[in-house]
Amino acid sequence: SYFVHILHLTCKFLDHTVVRESAYPAVKKDITGGGSTERDALHAQIETEKRLALIKAWEESEKTKAENKAYRRMSTVELWEDSKKTSVEAELKKIEEKFERNKAEYAEKMKNKVTEIHKAGDERRAFIEAKQREQCPRVEETAAKFRSTGIALKKLLLGCFISQHSAVM
Repeated sequence: SYFVHILHLTCKFLDHTVVRESAYPAVKKDITGGGSTERDALHAQIETEKRLALIKAWEESEKTKAENKAYRRMSTVELWEDSKKTSVEAELKKIEEKFERNKAEYAEKMKNKVTEIHKAGDERRAFIEAKQREQCPRVEETAAKFRSTGIALKKLLLGCFISQHSAVM
């Protein structure tokens, strides 16, 4: 009975199951006066089951360790990935801000150039108008001189003659 009790506790510990007496009929036979061969076979069977239980426990432990290690590595990779993404996004934002600043500066420069071009155009128009205002009195004076002397410019007459001659033909 004591041996059966120890067997129950050992198997319960190793297999996490309760062993019934009928699972090991040789134990009853040994208690009632059976042979030592059966007892040795029973001990061998128990030792084998113990060894298999230990191997199974070791296997489960190693699997759990491997899973935990893989989980830690995955977590590390996720943290690394998140960190890199955040870094790249910050760099992109910085570049976009710099681009916007440069764009605004460039737009301001272009507006200034347009203003300068408009100013230069105004200056050229003013220069042309001033030249025209200078030439008009000169032309009027020359025309008045021609009228008073009655002399016609050869250049003018020649130009008019060619124009009239071309129109007649």
